[in-house]
Amino acid sequence: MSEHVHPLERIADGYAPGEDFPLGGYLGAMGVYSASVGTLAVLARVTKRTVEPPSPWDVVVGAAATHTLSRIVSRDPVTSPLRAPFTRFEGTAGPAELKEEVRGEGARRTLGEMLTCPFCTGMWVATALSAGYVFAPRATRLAAAGLASLAGSDFLQFARAKLNG
Repeated sequence: MSEHVHPLERIADGYAPGEDFPLGGYLGAMGVYSASVGTLAVLARVTKRTVEPPSPWDVVVGAAATHTLSRIVSRDPVTSPLRAPFTRFEGTAGPAELKEEVRGEGARRTLGEMLTCPFCTGMWVATALSAGYVFAPRATRLAAAGLASLAGSDFLQFARAKLNG
């Protein structure tokens, strides 16, 4: 008698044979993301928020803010308690950045991968900033400007170290 294999497991085995590749977890993350964006859109409509197109300046500041906050969440030593349930400390990966190995299976592994990947985290941060521009634009612009300033400061720190090194 053959063992019943879930269709998603067959797809995952065909996609990445011999690898622990959490397609189910990724599918779940996409569902949570889609539901979150949908909920924000409904809330904006119900509360009659006007959705203004962002200015080019908002996009530039938002990009720098997203970059900075996603690096803080995914790599900074201070935020390691957020990642600790999903990762294992391996050492440092550069100035003020940690190297961590994702651990666990299923949703735990998926969360670990999302929390240690600045590109993955960036998508959630950009979405949160976009929602902030709709629901609390002044506070969001202030927070984004602060994070963008930090990005500029980091760039200057690296430039100075390079010139002095």
